[in-house]
Amino acid sequence: MAKGTGACPAAESPAAGYPPVRSSSSRRKMQAEKLLLDNSLILEECLRLLSEGGSVTLRASGESMFPFIANGCDLVVLRRVGRIAAGDIVLVRLPSKGYVLHRIYRMEGERLALMGDGNLRAVEQCRKDEVLATVVRIIRNGRAVECSSRPERFRAAVWRLLLPVRRELLFVCRRMMKRQAAKTAGNP
Repeated sequence: MAKGTGACPAAESPAAGYPPVRSSSSRRKMQAEKLLLDNSLILEECLRLLSEGGSVTLRASGESMFPFIANGCDLVVLRRVGRIAAGDIVLVRLPSKGYVLHRIYRMEGERLALMGDGNLRAVEQCRKDEVLATVVRIIRNGRAVECSSRPERFRAAVWRLLLPVRRELLFVCRRMMKRQAAKTAGNP
């Protein structure tokens, strides 16, 4: 994605503290400078920083939390686990899937059911003590969205109730995002 297309404004936002997304020709020139690391190595270091009481900001990757967290565009701020509740977005390491950033869909004692906001059926199971961190803030378009704010919790609760029609809602949301990106890029 070229800079200025508007398809991913958060990726271009200097306020986010990250360099802007470069054009493909610029990316090719920078390929030799890049070092690709396995997510597990990066996340292990993040967990170390969290255990020391800090917070960690990561660029979201994957479609499972759409529309609340956009793949490659939004940043998430993680903090060490405090009190957790249904509706919180948590980081968990699952034996079968590795690291997953999903919302707590249901709590039954020490057991949690997790589900991505963009998922239709897939639910992961874990225990409370397996939660590694919680998302406290989502940075979208250079603006911070507090996950604990009343409006954000309300949106998440309504989205959960709309699970029976989520497929259709996701279709509409994705079309709207594509149209917005095309409109911003000047393509009607």
